[in-house]
Amino acid sequence: MFSALGSVLHARRRVGLLLAVLAAVLAAVLGGTVQSKLTNGLSDYDDPTGQHAAAREVIEKATGIDPQQGYALVVRTDGRIAPEGERPRAVAAAVELLDDRPEVKQVVDYKSAGDPALISKDSRSTVLVGALRPMTEAESKTAEKDLQDAIAADPALRGRADLGGSTISMVQVGEVTTKDLSLAEGLALPVILVLLFFIFRGGVAALVPVVGAVFTLLFTMAGLRSVMFFDDVSTGALNLAFALALGLAVDFGLLIVSRYRDELDAHPEGAVALRRTMATAGRTVLFSGLTVAAALAALLVFPQPYVRSMGYAGVITAISAVVFALLGLPVLLALLGHRINALAPRRWQRDAAAGDSAVRRWRKIADGVMRRPVVVAVGAVAVLLVIASPILGIRFTGADASTLPTSISAGKVAESLEKDFEKPTTAPMRIVLDTAEGGAALEGYVGRLKDVEGVKAVAEPVRLDSAHWEIDAVLGGAPMDTAAKDTADRVRQLDAPAHARFTGVTADFLSQKDGIRDRLPLAIGVLAIVTLLLLFAFTGSLILPFKALLLNTLSTAAALGFLVWVFQDGNLGYAAHSGIETTTPVLVFALAFGLSTDYNVFLLGRIKEVRAKGADDRTAIAEGLALTGRTVTSAALLFCVAVGALAFTRLVFVQELGLGTAFAVLADATIVRALLVPALMALLGKANWWAPGPLRKLHHALRLDRMEADETAAEPRPVTPRVPEEPSRV
Repeated sequence: MFSALGSVLHARRRVGLLLAVLAAVLAAVLGGTVQSKLTNGLSDYDDPTGQHAAAREVIEKATGIDPQQGYALVVRTDGRIAPEGERPRAVAAAVELLDDRPEVKQVVDYKSAGDPALISKDSRSTVLVGALRPMTEAESKTAEKDLQDAIAADPALRGRADLGGSTISMVQVGEVTTKDLSLAEGLALPVILVLLFFIFRGGVAALVPVVGAVFTLLFTMAGLRSVMFFDDVSTGALNLAFALALGLAVDFGLLIVSRYRDELDAHPEGAVALRRTMATAGRTVLFSGLTVAAALAALLVFPQPYVRSMGYAGVITAISAVVFALLGLPVLLALLGHRINALAPRRWQRDAAAGDSAVRRWRKIADGVMRRPVVVAVGAVAVLLVIASPILGIRFTGADASTLPTSISAGKVAESLEKDFEKPTTAPMRIVLDTAEGGAALEGYVGRLKDVEGVKAVAEPVRLDSAHWEIDAVLGGAPMDTAAKDTADRVRQLDAPAHARFTGVTADFLSQKDGIRDRLPLAIGVLAIVTLLLLFAFTGSLILPFKALLLNTLSTAAALGFLVWVFQDGNLGYAAHSGIETTTPVLVFALAFGLSTDYNVFLLGRIKEVRAKGADDRTAIAEGLALTGRTVTSAALLFCVAVGALAFTRLVFVQELGLGTAFAVLADATIVRALLVPALMALLGKANWWAPGPLRKLHHALRLDRMEADETAAEPRPVTPRVPEEPSRV
């Protein structure tokens, strides 16, 4: 199958190139508008199926106010603010500014609310809260710009007022994300290009993955534009697509180009070399890409548009990378032929000694591991478990204004509310009760709320409509602090006189966390089942897929433990935070799991190929690691640079995603792939390839074994005889 595909593509290489260019142009036309249609609103990070969303809907219908939106304007004065006195000039100007805004439904300050908690501890600052009608993302951006301009133009407010709140925070999160990611990509790209030149050992070969990344990204953008016809796509999707397109283009390009060069050495005729390359590396790329797509498809079960968008981007990018690697890249190689080695120093022009040296080093590592497989396996597992151990104390938090740098107005407001004010009442917990009755039952509930540990104040019940009442409770601490989340949880567990639904920053976070937790088993099930099926189809073994599942989980757990140690505990120069952003573990798990399986397929493909030529299991393991070691570590290094650049952004949840994924890939390519996999395979021996008789028959009936390279089996390369090894010692 793959051999025939290689022959056809070589014979029709000029037509293939024309079709590839045409497909890229069409993809560019379709996907050219995708960036302008991406979303980055508050709803992107929300769970529309949660009870908090239902509570907000009731409030919105009754009052015209969207509880998820809001302004918070911190104003500083020269003198001390007297709660009973006249408003200072700056405060009066701020009230007038918000009152004049068409989207503002209500303005609350210390005087209108009679609440001294809205004045800072030193009495020289106050916060004004603006309740808003529902706003689109475009309206929010326009309003943020207009308000900032108005503050700068007003002498009473210029230099004295900072604009924040949930609406402004989300607008500024989008701006900071776009700016920082552009900077990160700008820093990473030169490093990647230099590494590509050295890893691919030539200028022409180094450009192959760049071309692949461009094609993959164009197809991905077209795919995301198609998704937009039936669902929203968040800006995070395009950011992931950039990193993943480059990473997979390098992975697949390195595998196929390396194999093609090897085949050109043995078979100078380009058609034969390409046919043999596709029969081996082509099949590996297909299964590798499908496993990555399967892992990221698990994200589609989550209700948050941001997480779901990452799933769309991951699946489409992986499939696009496979399509280019199997259809576009072979055409490119057929046209280049031996010129794939051009634009390189003469001593690099297929310097066989350099390649043999790398193979020998990796073979030596494999031999050393298999001499003491138990010691190596136990040691590697112990190291990973130690790294993973902080995960036992993991806490979760949400992405809010506190994640913004204080150089941004919303970040400055968040810091001021936390440090300068006694009780940050700008984000109360809002309780919606489905009842038409007031009276003693509600009063009793209010009394019980006041007795809940951590509740600082409870407002009187307010009738929303004929069937609903609202009660607001002020929680101690910042909305995303552990104390506030614990208090909100106690409030939710309190017996209410009617069906109660909760909203507000803290309550929304808890509801979203519950939504992720409830869907996590389904996501894990989808990921596990599809991965097991694909690896069984690839290997014909039942043992190897389960082993891969276990090892991938172990390396991913280590990455999550590393994240807790860095961001929650505060290490490596990062400040300690109250927890890990809720969606980060899900995204890191899916990405790390998919890429770990990707590298595992690379290794197993070579081991299976060498074994099919008659080598014993230990020889096959050593040769497989020797032949793929440089490929896997190089691909991992390049991917770590691409995604690790996110660690230099200013948003904590973006840093977590970049650093966590990079660490997972690095751990898998070193500890797992170089040590743990060969050690366990050496211990299991022939049992690695075991499958029950019915499954073997099914594998054969589906012709999955016929996808092997009959041609390469018919013309096997001799396997270098190995000196008998010492018996394995513990």
